[in-house]
Amino acid sequence: MKNRKILSLLLAGTMTAALLAVPAQAAETPPIRVSSYKGNTLEVGERSGLFIGPSGMDYTVTSSDPDTVAVEQITGFWVAAAKGAGTAEITASNRAGASGTLTLTVGSAYAPASPDSANQPENLEIRQELIRLINQTRKANGVSELPVSEALAVLMPFKAQEIRDQGGVYYGQNVISKNLIVANRKELLNGNGFVLGVSGSGKSFTAKEEIAGVALSTEDDIIVIDPESDVRHEVA
Repeated sequence: MKNRKILSLLLAGTMTAALLAVPAQAAETPPIRVSSYKGNTLEVGERSGLFIGPSGMDYTVTSSDPDTVAVEQITGFWVAAAKGAGTAEITASNRAGASGTLTLTVGSAYAPASPDSANQPENLEIRQELIRLINQTRKANGVSELPVSEALAVLMPFKAQEIRDQGGVYYGQNVISKNLIVANRKELLNGNGFVLGVSGSGKSFTAKEEIAGVALSTEDDIIVIDPESDVRHEVA
């Protein structure tokens, strides 16, 4: 009987030592995400608010080229100011050493003349010839000819659907055309919406971006039902 008690004690000690030997796994830290309210392309003189997540943390934000894009903090919000043409990388880091980056491109407020301007007469002749062929084909098939404006529209490649609503809110960037997606829900038949995604994909961050966009660009009332206090720091 005594030997059994000793054996039980030895087994319990061995299991305890084995459990203590297993290294504790650190909680997975969500990546730092940085985005710009006006998108990744700015004009000289423009300013754009920066969205940095996860929220509720203190961040240090720097620019790789302050002469191109300077960053400043205004009433708790970080803002990027376009100073000169070029590209700059914005880095946001927290006290733990984690960081996220955003690349901003600044274009001149007045675009220089295209180097291909000398080829414009040649391009015009090509377009006129295409218009002539289009109308010739239509006439041969008993269809009335198109005006020049409509004939030119036939030549336009419709590869991307653009969304640029008047008085809208920034929702992202068109992956095909790289233009901003600015939508106004109030112009739709039904303005309801929802954010769908897997855990950690940025649903809360996207919702906060829209809340900030509505707050900055409209006079609408914003009512937030937040049982888990996800946006407490933003609205405090």
